[in-house]
Amino acid sequence: MMTLRQVEVIRAVMVTGTIGGAAKLLNVSAPGISRLVKYTERSLGIRFFQRQNGRYFPTPEAQNIFEQINGVYKKVDDLTEIISKIGHGALSELRIGSVPSISQVMVPRAIERVRRRYPELRIDINILKIEEAVDYLLLGRGDCVAMSYRLDHSGLDFLPLASGELFCIVPDGHELAGRKQVSAAEIIRYPLIGIDPTDPYGRIMAEIFARKKLNYDMTIRARFGTTVCALVKAGLGIAVIDQFTVAHGDFPGIKLLRIVEPTQFDTYVAVKHGAPLSLYIEHFIKCLRSEMQAGGLARNATQKPPSRIPRK
Repeated sequence: MMTLRQVEVIRAVMVTGTIGGAAKLLNVSAPGISRLVKYTERSLGIRFFQRQNGRYFPTPEAQNIFEQINGVYKKVDDLTEIISKIGHGALSELRIGSVPSISQVMVPRAIERVRRRYPELRIDINILKIEEAVDYLLLGRGDCVAMSYRLDHSGLDFLPLASGELFCIVPDGHELAGRKQVSAAEIIRYPLIGIDPTDPYGRIMAEIFARKKLNYDMTIRARFGTTVCALVKAGLGIAVIDQFTVAHGDFPGIKLLRIVEPTQFDTYVAVKHGAPLSLYIEHFIKCLRSEMQAGGLARNATQKPPSRIPRK
């Protein structure tokens, strides 16, 4: 049997036609090449080359061997190409679902980091409501879903992303715009825009009022947090919104006020229970977690982001 090293050396001599050329191709010493060629010929009982004027030519009996060696190298080249493609993501697709509050700012920032790492990876992004995540994962339509709420479902695993908090948002020029913080009792004095409180995401927003047993009038309801922000910017009311929707100054024209009451909530990535995660999914989750734990509020909030946001 020939070792891979012997195959490599014999082919190098065949390609270059000289011991010196083979040594330069393989970046080793010429005497080492010469010794290995002689040893291989002696151990196999086959003469691979005949020497003429300092050059090495394949012997007639070695032609079939050289054809096989070239075949081996073609397979190695194919393997190397496939490994390279996998390393760049060319043969795979990352299928991501996300609730709207995370998809607007955080997911694109995470995807930008994924694209830098895997420039040829195909990416499919779906914006889902929380209740749509179950079918999306269990029916194999996607690989993971970024969520602002944890479901009780035996078919799903939930990986922690980050903790966030809620803010009161008001349009520029509003009488509250100069404030640094506001209480839930003060918020309900103004026309409110928000998500339906029966919606899992909407319940997160409504919880600050429910805990205080405060009645409020939601004059305008919208499905997505981004729509709520646009309505507030238009001066149609104020709202309670999560920090990830308004991260990184994505909505100029509105002011963020901290809420006196505790408003912390947790976010997750949901995956199918027991399903193996590809390196692309793992890298996306790592990037998304990093972006969300950073908070993205440095240029938005009237104070620094709260220290209670944990680093996971």
